[in-house]
Amino acid sequence: MQESSESGVSDLIEYFIISGTMMILIIITILTITPVAIYHPVDQLSEYAFIDIGNGVSTRIVDLYVIAPEEVGNITSKFDIPDDVVGREYEVIIESDESGDVVSVSYGSVKRVVPLAGIGETLGVRGNTTGHGLNVIQYNSTGWD
Repeated sequence: MQESSESGVSDLIEYFIISGTMMILIIITILTITPVAIYHPVDQLSEYAFIDIGNGVSTRIVDLYVIAPEEVGNITSKFDIPDDVVGREYEVIIESDESGDVVSVSYGSVKRVVPLAGIGETLGVRGNTTGHGLNVIQYNSTGWD
């Protein structure tokens, strides 16, 4: 008995169907793995780094307030913070909100807020900066114009 010539075609069609299905699954996997495996961990790392940067800036402001002269005088302090976090530039804003003065560190939709430990009650604090170069904190007992 002779073997049917259709068995070779059936094997080829089966191979194409299985290969096509596997290619579609691999493409779907590649497209979904990028946000899950890369962007989410980067955002998480950025959040923790932003908290550390906010705590560092807050500490420097508190330290300056502690040594500030009661009568007439001014102090200028320079400090450095990281230029970027995970290759992303960020912005540091010192602002007031309902809970008092805060240090807000953000990039895009990732934002972390660190309180200024009650300094805003007695000393108005405001300003903004980025990570590039040296940053300056200034205190003037007579206030700013």
